[in-house]
Amino acid sequence: MLPTDPWPETVDRARRLEALGFEHLWTYDHLSWRRYRERSWHGTIPWLTGLAGATSRIRLGTMVASPNFRHPVTLAKDAMTLDHISSGRLTLGVGAGGVGFDSTVLGGEPLSRDERAQRLAEFIEVLDLLLRQPTTSFAGRYYSVEEARMIPGCLQRPRLPLALAAGDPQTLGLVARFADAWITYGDTSHGDTSRQGSDAAIRRQLDRLEEHCARLGRRPGTVDRIYLSGNTDERPLASLAAFTDLVGRCQALGFTDLVFHHPRAEDPVWDDPVEIVEQIATEVLPTLR
Repeated sequence: MLPTDPWPETVDRARRLEALGFEHLWTYDHLSWRRYRERSWHGTIPWLTGLAGATSRIRLGTMVASPNFRHPVTLAKDAMTLDHISSGRLTLGVGAGGVGFDSTVLGGEPLSRDERAQRLAEFIEVLDLLLRQPTTSFAGRYYSVEEARMIPGCLQRPRLPLALAAGDPQTLGLVARFADAWITYGDTSHGDTSRQGSDAAIRRQLDRLEEHCARLGRRPGTVDRIYLSGNTDERPLASLAAFTDLVGRCQALGFTDLVFHHPRAEDPVWDDPVEIVEQIATEVLPTLR
């Protein structure tokens, strides 16, 4: 769900998704975003906090927070607090950040792909420390932390789950080292957004992730795998058959979770029939369980 609609409509939709039995509900963490640049766009953490109070079971998450405008100390404090407010239902999705509006809004120069990966390595290391212990100090290239307090700590132990968006070898190594879950949508370089290109990119990513896990002595099965659909050429919500086909492919690739964008009539990319959401809940979810 995008954080752009009137609040009463947002709450009604979230409650309906929970009642339908969906496992988790995510939103993008941006200050403004692509074709929604000149439209309403609410702050992610307050938006999720409101939904934490309006729901009781469904997990909530960021898809994904980035260092473009987040600092690990303030993000950790907000996430820890939201973990308590939601009774332990938060998954914190994190990524390297792109080169869009969020990368320049604070007056800085956009970083190269390698620089963003290096910054992410520090960001996720500091975030992991902050969420695990009451006091943290850190000195690095991008971040300096002096005795940051994180009390009372996360409700989920040893800390709330971290889901890391990654597609290249460097960031996939961070998944193996720090993350509870891995997020991908295929070719993160956007070189080939076809179904075949996306599946091929995912297989390469999976091979590299398993290599990193083996090097660290970690079982690959301890990393959940989340596929974010809706960013390639295919339209998995165009019909129940198309969605079922995507589910089968995700299962074959070893994914544990599938995320799709709630249809939006005015959006040229996600303007699928809204009825598909109810159909998925009643005809697909029961077969998966």
